[in-house]
Amino acid sequence: MGKEDPKVSKPDNTAFTQQRLPAWQPILSAGIVLPLFVVIGLTFIGIGIGLFITSSNVQEIELDYTGDQQGSPCAGCTTNATTNCKCTLPFKIENKFEGPVFMYYGLTNYYQNYRKYGISRDDDQLFGNIDSLKSPANFCSPYQMGAKQMPIAPCGAIANSLFNDTFRLFYKVNEVYTEVLLDDNGISWWTDYNVKFRNPPEINGSLKNAFEGTVKPLNWPKPVYELSTNPNNNGFINQDFLVWMRIAALPNFRKLYRRISEGNWSRSLPAGNYSLEITYNYPVLSFQGKKKVVFSTVTWMGGKNSFLGIAYLVFGSLSIVMALIMLIVYAKYQVQIDRDM
Repeated sequence: MGKEDPKVSKPDNTAFTQQRLPAWQPILSAGIVLPLFVVIGLTFIGIGIGLFITSSNVQEIELDYTGDQQGSPCAGCTTNATTNCKCTLPFKIENKFEGPVFMYYGLTNYYQNYRKYGISRDDDQLFGNIDSLKSPANFCSPYQMGAKQMPIAPCGAIANSLFNDTFRLFYKVNEVYTEVLLDDNGISWWTDYNVKFRNPPEINGSLKNAFEGTVKPLNWPKPVYELSTNPNNNGFINQDFLVWMRIAALPNFRKLYRRISEGNWSRSLPAGNYSLEITYNYPVLSFQGKKKVVFSTVTWMGGKNSFLGIAYLVFGSLSIVMALIMLIVYAKYQVQIDRDM
């Protein structure tokens, strides 16, 4: 074999291949690092104070209606075997809630992030695919087939466990109760309603005919095509269903139930006495869970979240402390170096 020409593997004689490009390498002296840490620390502390004050200005009230305490208005519903048990929870708002006001339901000790639960769905079926509607994916098992081996729509554990408590809110003035209008329009994510979820094509103008040959989930009182009388809020694109199908990452969570944005209530929720009528259906005591309703205002950063402001304050404070420590170390050893020189 002949000798290999050494010039064959030689890189081109360019500034890039020969590594002759101009470069800048900062020299991290004390005069640069210490002021940088101080500026970063003060910036984060300023942002943290702003976030914390903004979060503190959010008005919020939480109402537990689990019914596990003696004397709770909903205690009778925890042992009542009948469905649609009703209980009334009176409460008082001390200060006016500036609109818009959001209403959430909250659950605790509920692990929606459990893997087998989280994958127990058929996204093709939820997208309105006819084949998947009649033959759900195996991921939905054991909520894949119902009676007489008919496919369940929607299938899976997430859909089967749909939250089904309902609420009505009343404002009490001079012993007269006025119902506060609750708006369910647009409470889900835009991408869920417009992209990820679709109803199957209607047959003869009927959504019910589109779901013919399927059965409702085991725990549902009615089929998916009867969730609402509004055609734009029925079937797989029902707003409450979409909110539930976006699973929570933590075991204690809240999900948006309604907006208070109708009529005069859109401006504010006045101080005074209120009554919350609850249709109690959803069982939580079997897994030591709790249920609550939350009324909250929002700001430019969303709802109440003190953690973000505290995190910024802690990081900024640590930066200032590190700057002081480095200043002390620099001052001590720099004097010693100068003496040795």
